[in-house]
Amino acid sequence: MPQHRTVLVVGGGAAGNAVTILLRRAGVAVDLIEAKDDWNATAGSGITLQGNALRVLRELGVWDQVEKSGYGFGAVGITAPDGTVLHVQDDLRTGGDDLPATVGMQRPQLQRILSDAVRASGAGIRLGVRTTSLNQDGSGVTVRFTDGTEGRYDLVVAADGLGSATRATIGITAKPEPTGMAIWRIAAPRPAGVTRTDLAYGGPAYIAGYCPTSDTTLYAYVVEANRDRASIPVESYADEMRRLASAYGGHWPEITTHITDPAKVNYTWFDRMLVEGSWHRGRVVLVGDAAHCCPPTLAQGAALSLEDAWVLTQMLTAAETWDDALLQAYYERRITRVRPVVEASVQIGRWQLDGVRDADVPGLMGRTMTMLRELP
Repeated sequence: MPQHRTVLVVGGGAAGNAVTILLRRAGVAVDLIEAKDDWNATAGSGITLQGNALRVLRELGVWDQVEKSGYGFGAVGITAPDGTVLHVQDDLRTGGDDLPATVGMQRPQLQRILSDAVRASGAGIRLGVRTTSLNQDGSGVTVRFTDGTEGRYDLVVAADGLGSATRATIGITAKPEPTGMAIWRIAAPRPAGVTRTDLAYGGPAYIAGYCPTSDTTLYAYVVEANRDRASIPVESYADEMRRLASAYGGHWPEITTHITDPAKVNYTWFDRMLVEGSWHRGRVVLVGDAAHCCPPTLAQGAALSLEDAWVLTQMLTAAETWDDALLQAYYERRITRVRPVVEASVQIGRWQLDGVRDADVPGLMGRTMTMLRELP
């Protein structure tokens, strides 16, 4: 790869942070901008990281920190609404046999680990900054920023998430579409008996589940049909989630006692999006949620975003020329892996919305996760 390459990464979430760390390791000059002043330091409650996500985190050099900060486990339990355990299934180790099948962790903790690694990489970092214009020519991109500055880059990596302004700026018209479901989430203390994810199907919600995120914490979630957000005052969030959660037994009564502060409850619709044809225009390329998103029914959102970053940086650092053919090859390599995950994640939710009782959910999940065991 020629020396003195310059890259702008727009967005400091998992995908943008991963791209930055890997490109800096290869000697590429990288500037990262993030719209939020706090660099997403407190965003989210918890995150479930499957083995294929852990594989990329190991490549980033942060696996030891993730392992210490999170909670590893290897099975999922299916329960009745009253808490009776109906079945326990071993999870497939999609990252290989030398990594746990799954690690749950507090999302802000993962963000801190990744942002610390970005700082240590020597990248240029500006928080509270957005782009105002991207002007491309045959040799690069001139970028203007909201702080009044301007920069010139060989490549711009758009990692600015589901509502990516960069995606719209370069003329890609795809937008996230609601799937019909929504999720309530909260972080809470972990009951001593919670040592894996348990999922209850039925009751007043489609799914009630929880995932341990450390020795002392978990995040809990309840999935229902989406409602008009305007009809749910933010100050009622705890009441709404507690009302749904209180119908479930097992560990739920203990968890429910902590659903009291509406500021700690997150309500989000499930969305679906998959940019087709290409993930770039000229010298601006999409990664992560800017290119695709899906419901968390397979817990693959972060994993796919991290894989995007890993694959793109592998291809960039191995290439003599950064051109249209290279970026199209990145898309072709990723789409055959991402599309089945998006489609399976949406299908599982659709079966629930439609009340299909004989749906082959285990089979679809098994086939999809087996595919993900292969290197991206």
